[in-house]
Amino acid sequence: MADVRVLPGGEAVAMSLHHTPAPEGGAQEEAVWLPRRIWFPGRFIGGTACILAPVVWCVGLLLRYLAVRTAGFTPEQLAWYDSQPFPSYGQLAAFQANPDLITAGYGCFAAGAVLLCIAFIALAGIIAVHAPRLACTGGTLVVIGLFCRLYWAGVDHTAFQLIEPLGLERATQLVMADYTDISYGPLRVPITAAFALYAGTAVLAIGAFRSGTFGAGRLVLFLLAGSLWTGALKESGLLDVVLSVGLCAVFVPLGIRVLRDTVPELRSQGVLAAGRRPLRILSW
Repeated sequence: MADVRVLPGGEAVAMSLHHTPAPEGGAQEEAVWLPRRIWFPGRFIGGTACILAPVVWCVGLLLRYLAVRTAGFTPEQLAWYDSQPFPSYGQLAAFQANPDLITAGYGCFAAGAVLLCIAFIALAGIIAVHAPRLACTGGTLVVIGLFCRLYWAGVDHTAFQLIEPLGLERATQLVMADYTDISYGPLRVPITAAFALYAGTAVLAIGAFRSGTFGAGRLVLFLLAGSLWTGALKESGLLDVVLSVGLCAVFVPLGIRVLRDTVPELRSQGVLAAGRRPLRILSW
């Protein structure tokens, strides 16, 4: 049982009442006072992550795209890379031609995955006020899935470091000889986590729409951005960059609202949960 009070200083608090055994064998209510604005990861960290995460993620994808397009490959070379079963050939060759740009792109992409963990936790906290089961399930799956991004970031970095001592041809041969096993990871843990990422994105999107956090427009952008490829040494296309811009349109305004403390769910700890109106199908 919970109640909300306002202290003399103006600070709103949530009072949780629960029963504890009384000395004579009955039951009594014990009041526990908690500040209403306590939530994880907090207003400043959560809001900042919502703003920075998609931007850094987008920059990483853009740099990876530009690294290939500015590597000086001939049309014949690009056609050959595109004809291969995996994009790893082109990515390794692009690193030899543009090492700084590839390193920056892959580094920003990995940093974006780390920041998105915090951003998704903040988003799940907002959704949980109105749709707790969907928020907890979706948020947990997404965070688990983002860990696979860091595994593949390690694989990518290791593959790139082989080029200087071994040469491009030999390094490519070593990587591609066991590419499937390397990409799937030990005991298939990373590739399994990737499925959790896709499933969690869908569940969290449903929760965001049902809770009124996202309208139909943001729901579509969120789902499209969540369909990004997973795996080692993947190529970043122009469409991937565009979809990441859509993720910025979803998260950045939300992060600003969180920093400005204008998100009712985070300020009231669920007191206003019953005040939401159902969203129309055509809504932002």
